[in-house]
Amino acid sequence: PSRVVPGPVLSTVAAVIPVGPGDRNWRGLIGLLDRLAPTLQRRLVFARGDLQARPRQPSERWTEASRGRARQQNAGAAGLDQEWLWFLHADSRPTAATFSALHDFIATGADAMGYFDLRFLDDGPALMRLTELGAWWRCRGFGLPFGDQGLLLRRQRFYELGCFDESRSYGEDHALVWQARRNAVPIQRIAAPLYTSARKYREHGWLATTWRHQRLTWSQAWEEARWR
Repeated sequence: PSRVVPGPVLSTVAAVIPVGPGDRNWRGLIGLLDRLAPTLQRRLVFARGDLQARPRQPSERWTEASRGRARQQNAGAAGLDQEWLWFLHADSRPTAATFSALHDFIATGADAMGYFDLRFLDDGPALMRLTELGAWWRCRGFGLPFGDQGLLLRRQRFYELGCFDESRSYGEDHALVWQARRNAVPIQRIAAPLYTSARKYREHGWLATTWRHQRLTWSQAWEEARWR
């Protein structure tokens, strides 16, 4: 369907959307949320000092924070009173199936960190299908979803885990997943796609971008495993 009518379950969710300097992709995401889930609470978090235009609609909640995805997401979560926090990237593109599966996941009463199946928009190399397969293998084999898979968890759990680590220049999502694992919070797949842009792979090259991500991912995983 082209439109989702959110029920009482979806009213317990707030989407936190960090926006990097100069990133205009949030406009497309907000337009999509307006169509698919118009009553979904959401908060955009802009990097302080970024001069791009803010939303004009009085109903659109937004704030500013020091630059950095961890700091912006923590600032966005602060003050929200919904039971669930859903961390979305500005270039994320949920579908009706995404919202249906989100609804079903929450309705089960699960106390887990949920994540969606990573899919890429058709704005990058054809090899992105291999990247999707690699993400599936990483999640199913190692239980390590990333932030572009729409991490979803109870607000109480988020604060119990210590929020996102603001001392990290990268991998704050990865670190939060490891923190959940250390605290016996289940990492649970939500069986629906969440699309995201592949423009970085197009701009920087599929091989170079993939190598960089893999190197950082497994280096951090090794450090986290040793700490554990």
